[in-house]
Parts: sequence; C-alpha cells; structure tokens
Amino acid sequence: MWKSSKIYCEKIAKIKISSWWNFPREFRCTAVKHTDKFSENECAILPKETQVVICGGGVMGAAVAYHLSMMGLGSQTILVESGRVGEGTTWHSSGLVGAFKPSLAQVKLAQDSISLYQELTRKGLPTGWKQCGSLNLARTRDRMTSFRRMKAQSVSWNIECELVSPEEAQALCPMIQVNDVIGGLWIPGDGVGDPYQTCLSLIAEAKDRGVHIYENCKITRILNEEGRVVAVETTQGTVECQHFVNCAGFWARNVGKLSEPHVKVPLHAVEHYYLHTKPLAGLDPMTPVVRDLDGYVYFRENKGRILAGGFEPVAKPAYEDGIIPESTSERFLPEDWDHFHILLEQMLHRIPSLGNTILERLCNGPEAFSPDCKWIVGEAPEIRNYYIAAGMKTVGISAAGGVGRATAELITSGSTSLDMYELDVSRFLGLHNNRKFLRDRVKEVPGMHYALQYPNHEFKTGRNLRMSPIYPKLREAGAVFGQVMGYERPSWFQPDEEHELDPLDGSQRYKIAYTNTFGKPPWFDCVAKEYAACRETIGLSDYSSFTKIDLWSNGTEIVDLLQYLCSNDVDVPVGSIIHTGMQNRRGGYENDCSLARIAPNHYMMIAPTIQQTRCKHWISRHLPADGSVAVSDVTSAYTAICIMGPATRQLLSELTDTDLNPKNFPFFTFKELDVGLANGIRTMNLTHTGELGYVLYIPNEFALHVYTRLIDAGAKYGISHSGYYATRALRVEKFYAFWGQDLDTFTTPLECGRSWRVKFDKDIDFIGRDALLKQREEGVKRKYVQLLLNDHDLEFDTWCWGGEPIYRDGKYCGMTTTTGYGFTFKKQVCLGFVQNLDSEGKPQEVTNEYVLSGDYEVDVAGIKFHAKCHLHSPNLPTKFPDVERDAYHATRDQQTS
Repeated sequence: MWKSSKIYCEKIAKIKISSWWNFPREFRCTAVKHTDKFSENECAILPKETQVVICGGGVMGAAVAYHLSMMGLGSQTILVESGRVGEGTTWHSSGLVGAFKPSLAQVKLAQDSISLYQELTRKGLPTGWKQCGSLNLARTRDRMTSFRRMKAQSVSWNIECELVSPEEAQALCPMIQVNDVIGGLWIPGDGVGDPYQTCLSLIAEAKDRGVHIYENCKITRILNEEGRVVAVETTQGTVECQHFVNCAGFWARNVGKLSEPHVKVPLHAVEHYYLHTKPLAGLDPMTPVVRDLDGYVYFRENKGRILAGGFEPVAKPAYEDGIIPESTSERFLPEDWDHFHILLEQMLHRIPSLGNTILERLCNGPEAFSPDCKWIVGEAPEIRNYYIAAGMKTVGISAAGGVGRATAELITSGSTSLDMYELDVSRFLGLHNNRKFLRDRVKEVPGMHYALQYPNHEFKTGRNLRMSPIYPKLREAGAVFGQVMGYERPSWFQPDEEHELDPLDGSQRYKIAYTNTFGKPPWFDCVAKEYAACRETIGLSDYSSFTKIDLWSNGTEIVDLLQYLCSNDVDVPVGSIIHTGMQNRRGGYENDCSLARIAPNHYMMIAPTIQQTRCKHWISRHLPADGSVAVSDVTSAYTAICIMGPATRQLLSELTDTDLNPKNFPFFTFKELDVGLANGIRTMNLTHTGELGYVLYIPNEFALHVYTRLIDAGAKYGISHSGYYATRALRVEKFYAFWGQDLDTFTTPLECGRSWRVKFDKDIDFIGRDALLKQREEGVKRKYVQLLLNDHDLEFDTWCWGGEPIYRDGKYCGMTTTTGYGFTFKKQVCLGFVQNLDSEGKPQEVTNEYVLSGDYEVDVAGIKFHAKCHLHSPNLPTKFPDVERDAYHATRDQQTS
C-alpha cells in the first residue's frame, strides 16, 4: 500500500524521494533536542499542596506557567507533563504566527503573542521568531473582496497591511507563479517562530521564577468538593490545589473526563500533513510565509528548506476510537499520499520549482480541532476554578502568548483585560462533546481555515440534532435551516415553486441556509416577503431555540437573588415582564434577558440561544449555598411560537377564551392561556422585534396542535412563515442590541442607551452597581449608534456584514457590530459604537452632542459611504390603530431600547 502510494505521488508530483523508506518513522518530523535542566527529578514527590496545577507541557502550558510566574505565583505553580516538555504537537507544528484572525479578540491575543516572542528574543532567549511577513494570495474576486474587508478592518485592529497586485506579489516572493492570481494581501508584521524553542524558553523563564516542572507524571484524577477544584491525583502522588488548568492539547478532552462531573472539552484530532524538502541553494531566509488560500496550502522557509502544508476541504479524522497514544512514536501516523495529493498538486502549481526539489519527509502529525474551529478558553461551567486553554489547532504558537496571559488573569483576578466570550468554553452544550458528533464535524472544520468565509456560515455536518416538534411542518413549508447551539432554526422560507424533492422518496429535501456572496444575498426576496408579513399581516416564527429557564423558591430568596444579579428592578407585579441585563463587576453584560414573573416566587427567564450554558453557569455561581433557590433549564420542554403583526390579536382571540384587550392583557405582560384545545400555554404579549404580537411557550405535547390551529385560523389573515433573517431585519431597524454582537462582557448599559434599565436606587446592591455609578459620573467613552447608509446601491455594491470601520469627519471612530438591510428605510442599516479618540488614539468622553454633530462614513470593503447617525430607536410606520399604536410605543419605550 505504501509503495503504491509512493509511486502515485511520484507520478503526479515528479518529486524525488530521498532515502524515504530508511527514515525511522519516529523521526519523520524535525528532530529536536530536549534539555533535562527544565525537569524536576523524575523520582521527586509532588508537594502536598500548591495554588495552581497546570496539565500539559506544550507551548500553551508553558505560556500559562510563564505568565503566572510573572504575576507572582511562580512558587505556587506546578506544571505536570505526562511525557517530556514540548513533545506533544508543539515540536512538529508549522510555527506560523499571523496577526489576522476572524475576530477582534483573537487578533488581540495573537498580537500579545507576537509581542511576547519579540520580547523574549530581545532578551536573547531562543524562540525562532522571524518577522518575514506573510503574503496571502487571491484567485477569485470574492477572495479579493475578503482582502479589501480585511484591509478596511486593519485600521480598527492596528494591523499594517497592503493590497498588492500579482506582479507585486511575485516581487515579494519570486518563487511563486501568479498566472491565475488576481491580487494579494501583504502583512509585513507577521512571521514565524519555533514552537519547541519557544516552549523551552517559556519553561526556563517560569522555572527561574519558581515554577516547578514534573515530567513523566500523568494526571489520573481531578478532585472537587462543592463544585470547586481541591486536588489533583497523579502517578507521582496527590497535590491539593485551588486552581487547575487543562492545557493538554488534543488530550484535553480525555483529561476532561478525569473529574466528576466530566468537564466538556470538545476536540477531535485529524490527520495533518507537513512537507519538508532538502535544503535549497539560495533560498532567502526572509522568504515570507505564503498562503494560497484558494488552493488550501501554505509554505514557509525553514532552515534553508521549504516547509509546506495545508488544510484540505475534507479532513481525515484520526483516533476515531477516542484512544490517543501516549508515546510520540506511536502518535505519528502513516502517510496517506492519496489523501495528501490534493494539497501536493496545489503546492506544485503555486511553486513550479518544487517539482525539481528533493523531498526529505512528509510528516503526518495529527492536530485537534474544536467543532466550530475556534480556540477553547475560560473557566469550565461544570467545576469552579477549572480552566481550559486548548483547541489551538495548528496555530498554538499564535495563540499561546495571549491566551496564556488571559488564563493567568482569570486565575489571579477572576477576569481578563479582553472580552473572550466567543472563545469561552461555555459556548458549548454536552452534545458538542459527543465523540461521534465530533468525528463527523471535524471532517469539515479544518477546511474552514482557508475556505472563503461568506457571511452567515453554516456547517453541513452534525445537523438535525435539536428540532422542535413543529420542525417537520416547517420543513414542509419550505424552511431553509440554520443551526445555533445544535438547534435547527429556519433562516428563511423558499416559495413553494422552488421546493426541491428528494429523488429517492419524493419528499422535500432538507435545506441548509447559505449566502455565498458579499453582495445582495440570494435570500433577499424571500426575506422581504416575510418581513412584510410581520409588519402588515401576520408572520409566524419558531423561537424554540431561545434559552428558557425557570427559577423559584419557597420564600423570597429568588427575588433577592435576581435583584442582586440584575441591574433592573425585577420585583414587579405577578404577570409582568421585565427586560434586564445581568452585569459583571465591570458593569458589562454577562447576560441580556427577559424575566416573566409567573408567581410571587417563580420567574421564567428568556435569554439568547447562545447563552444556554453561559447564563446557567453565571447564575449557579451566585446561588445561595443553602439550596433555597431552584433552577431548571426548560429550553427543551417548550416549543416557542411567535406571531407578530397587526392582525395577531384577532387571530389569537379566535383560539382562546381570554379577553386579549390591552386593558385586560397589557403589552409586555404574561398570561397562561388555553389555545385551541390545549391548556397551560405561557403567553407573552411581546415579540422581541418591536412588532405587535405574542410569543407562545407551548408544552411540547401541545405544540403541533397549537401550530396547526394558528396556521388554519390565520389563513384568512394572510399568515406567513418568517425565518430568523426576517426577524433579525426587524430588530436591526428598531435599533435593538444583540448579545454576542453588540453587547458583551465589556459593554455597559450606559454605553448602549439602556441606562434607564438600570435601577441604582434598589434596596439590594446589584453586581456592577459601583462600576456603573463611576461610569455615569465620569462619562462614557463610546456610544451605541444606528447608521443608515446613503448612496449605497442594493444591487451592485458590497453589503455591510459587520466589522466595518466607522469614520467621523474623516477620522476613524469605531466599528459596526450588527448590520442588515432596512426594508422600511430601504437602506443598509449598521449598528455599532462610536468613540472620541484623541491624537494618541486614547478614547475620551463621548456625549450625545459629539455624536450628533459629526459627518459619518462607513468603509465597506474599501469604499466609504456617507451615513445618517441615530442615537434613538425610530418609530416606524405601522398598521396599528392610532390609539393602540400610541399605547404600544409608550409601553415599548419603557421596556425596550
């Protein structure tokens, strides 16, 4: 098999293989020399107690140890490694260090890493750091649009970069051919490093500051009491500790199983290939890293050789049984030349001279990926003081410096100086840690590295996991599904004539949402009709994915708890609904939710779908120790159907005996209704979109019945299904903030126009009150605004998709967060934050007068469009009766932004 694969490779590539079959398998990657001076005596007994135990001696564990030692915890930190320091994936990875990442948080972490390696290098410590720059190539116009967006964002992210022509790209790297290249992006501040040398240098520095290193010491169990880490059992004894950090690389998932309860660390390994050539005469040591993204490959200079790799569109899972070998020699896998050939062809295409180069070795060193292709960091929701820094994929050296610092900050101060909610382990549910799910998903994930990331990306694997009881009906209606937290949610609905039928059984095919453009999306006309239904007749939307949590107590304990957690006053009359933030000590949003008071000592909380794990974790951290407050996640117990539009009251009145007149059932209140033949329907007189309507929380056994009655009775009113994209458009026009896009753990209510939702005069001193009082006194440094673009051509111009720079009077002042098309405004709508930056780039106080006095532009992929700026939510025209409209808006203004 190997021989035939070798011949196949030679036939395609015409590459000469040098002494390949005599090369010992365990040395088919770059050999490294381990220095014993870093390790404690292997017979040494661990201390009886310490403050921090780090599991994993790769570059990530070394970075955490280094930063803890720099923060004064060196003598109270030990690092435990089951083998030798640096012998995991650290010693065979490519060492690429690039600043551009998919989000601001990842960019800042990568920039921290680069700064750290530069500092270590200046101190004379070996890191292999070389600022050779990186050159990203584009073969398509859409890729160049992506580069233009990156160029625009670089102002916000403080990254020096330039768009280059094919000729300029070839001048930067003469060995590439550019016949099919239409442009590129040159990033001079990028570089490469040696992960192994960096790891040892960080370990040495940490050890000098008191950190103890124990090699050949395997962790067998992590102990906790009352939900907190208390000790770690190892093959060299048990050590009591206050904090545990899981930096075990692609063993991190297995380490997560060494505690009770298990800590989920969703990772799965795939085969990953590195091609090494023999030394090339005349190869410039400052050859830039070249990423041919449309060809899935990269290459760099490495000690006079070419090191090349890539991310094939369909990856090959490794260790599918979940058993990962401990020894290095067993961990490296046989070369699959048939699988590698797609990358090899692209390498030879981009570097024609590679065909005459002697190959030294092809390394198959597996790497682990998370199910969403993002790093995994933060405190585990299952156990307090259990931290995770894993899932760095193939770019651990890019992440290590920044993530190591952030993890050390969490341990020493309980928070970080950078918002990392999108990377936090609490973004996952238990289903994401299912090994079979991970095996399927990981085939798709690595290819995302270099795939063209269009807006609203959807995975094609791991689908049909969580579905509401009305899912089959939605599918029959033509739903095109997106997925959030594993939940299938209609993004939009296709017209009947466009339904596709499965050729096998004639049923309608399951459709996955797509955009596949940076301009006018293919779903535009469908969403426009759904939007119109919600504004003019009746739109029906499935809200079942929303996080739904019941909280109650025998006495007033639940009221006291929520008053402490929430910045708004939740001690409202039974039947009322209150919108509130849950702030942290900085005043930022840990959660943004609605609370319906079901009974004096019973609330139902509705929170964003992505908050299902996170908000439960936040609440559980603050529960009374006596168990007086009960919390139950009822997300999967209820189907949520929202009906919105001017005819919704007439429709629902036909299906219930309850008087729905606003005097009996006011806006923003709750009642339990009979609907059709069903009872116990928790009904809320709001829609989360600013439209008249109701959200019905239906026990699952009644869901299909209630849905059918709504559709049948609503036919005469012109009821129509509406997907997430239509409701999102409604919210963007209404200037509603989205948690996870506009609101995060650093955003305060005072910055986003919600100060009236903060009740400073409550009897209970809520979390974040002092920080908000201080901010109110000093003034905010940024303000949340709505921008309407002028002169933007719907059909031909690139659309806003979030992350666009905002300019005030020609000067950069902020970035867009949430964007969309305003179907009533007939304009692109951008939500975002505006700052007042001084000549040194430091933010100053921002007032309403400052915001409204400026002339604004939004940079959309290199083209600046003038924009009208709003600070308040507009009242859009509706078909409500005048008196009803006025009452609705008056109540809405009290409850929503």
